[in-house]
Amino acid sequence: MAGSYRKVSRLDPLRALSRRAPPLLAALLLGACSLPPLAGRSESSALDLPAAQDTRLGRALAPAVAAHPGLSGIHLLQHPHDAFAARALLARAAERTLDVQYYIWRGDTTGTLLLGELLAAAERGVRVRLLLDDVGTSGLDTQLAALDAHPRIEVRLFNPFTLRRPKALGYLADLRRANRRMHNKSFTADNQASIVGGRNVGDEYFGATAGVLFADLDVLAVGPVAHDVSADFDRYWASASTYPAQAILPAVAPATMAELAQQAGALLASPGAHEYAQSIRRSAYIDQLLRRELPLHWAHVRMLSDDPAKGLGQAQRDDLLLPQLEAALGQPGRGVDLVSPYFVPTAAGAAALARLQRAGVRVRVLTNAFEATDVPAVHAGYARYRRPLLQSGVTLYEMRRLVPEQEQQPGRPALQRLGSSGSSLHAKTFAVDGERLFVGSLNFDPRSARLNTELGFLIDSPALARQLTQAFDTAVPAQSYQVALSEDGSLQWRSGVGEPPPVYGSEPHTTWWSRAVVRVLMWLPIEWLL
Repeated sequence: MAGSYRKVSRLDPLRALSRRAPPLLAALLLGACSLPPLAGRSESSALDLPAAQDTRLGRALAPAVAAHPGLSGIHLLQHPHDAFAARALLARAAERTLDVQYYIWRGDTTGTLLLGELLAAAERGVRVRLLLDDVGTSGLDTQLAALDAHPRIEVRLFNPFTLRRPKALGYLADLRRANRRMHNKSFTADNQASIVGGRNVGDEYFGATAGVLFADLDVLAVGPVAHDVSADFDRYWASASTYPAQAILPAVAPATMAELAQQAGALLASPGAHEYAQSIRRSAYIDQLLRRELPLHWAHVRMLSDDPAKGLGQAQRDDLLLPQLEAALGQPGRGVDLVSPYFVPTAAGAAALARLQRAGVRVRVLTNAFEATDVPAVHAGYARYRRPLLQSGVTLYEMRRLVPEQEQQPGRPALQRLGSSGSSLHAKTFAVDGERLFVGSLNFDPRSARLNTELGFLIDSPALARQLTQAFDTAVPAQSYQVALSEDGSLQWRSGVGEPPPVYGSEPHTTWWSRAVVRVLMWLPIEWLL
């Protein structure tokens, strides 16, 4: 009405702002999190084969590779100190190139030491390409920017967060992309030798922490499959999800690089890193490799990996690891022994395992017990499938949080030592029919299948596959709980140690509160995220 008025409250401007705040915040967030263009990104590729064969590694490996045409040499790296030393010494053996790809790289003792090894290699003239998933680089912006400033080092980040702190806001701005991560793990020298497996780079993966030690497994590979890893690194390096660090990270002062070298050198001489300095000095893996004395299993090895376009949700089904793996394996005939720390089979996966069991294929699974897992939500995703899996005849083992030291018998094959004191299972491996072995980064969960990129080796080696099968016969029951159904249909956890071995009616060494949290998580529609 003309001449009418409304009393203006001092809260009205705030109300108006609050109505505009969500779109304003969204616009600011999208602007802050927008990615730079990839135009002008430099191009590079793995060392060509003739040049690679003319390196010290290439010359040392040539006779054995020639004696095993079409085969690759495999050496298992199970002990965490050996796995660390092998990476450090492989970096020292490199003469031309290092291509390094990881999901997590910590800024702790072992992470800093290995960054120091990469820097030392670059100082010798080695070209270093470091490709990291950005979700696992927390606290390393300064170090990575310093490395990237070196003329022989280039750092790239997969699906990066332009808003560096807090990175979690990047999920709000672009969940579809940010929720897809690069879970691959490889460390390749001179396109001749590569370490692939389940370990990230950090103290908990190499046994340098008083807390959790992730019982894990890597393989050192030489021959044709090492070249395949290099080619796969190239396609990730050039993918649309990979951004130069200099376009993402704040610039640092030139002196920062020298500080990083000094920090790594001082750390190597410190009491806290004593065991790791000793492991490098004691380890003979790379020297034996160069002297042609390292025991290798020569076998047909197929590298399998996801198309990096999966990082943007654009990969075709046939270019994903799981369909490739299914095609390569065919139909198991006798047995499947599966080790997966994060085991969320989904309804379809549980049904597939049940069909195998009904067809006379023995299926045995080892995953983490609730007391050992580091991701309760994943345990909730697994727990809902325990009963139907057991009812179908699948054998379930759950690794205990603590394994008594007396059970760690020296001299046993690597795949029979799947745990250690204070360990949490992190190895990702399985054997089919006692003939083929898979080792890699792949978990049996929806995240590995649909969201994250993965990498692994399918090894045609009855000798290695039998090690895992024998571990399920002996070591696994001793180091885990066997989950079973009681006469009344309730779940039981039967320990493999003790006289008599204890039987638990609920998840061992957990509280009612933690079990209640898992039950709540089981009701939530979060399986697609696990």
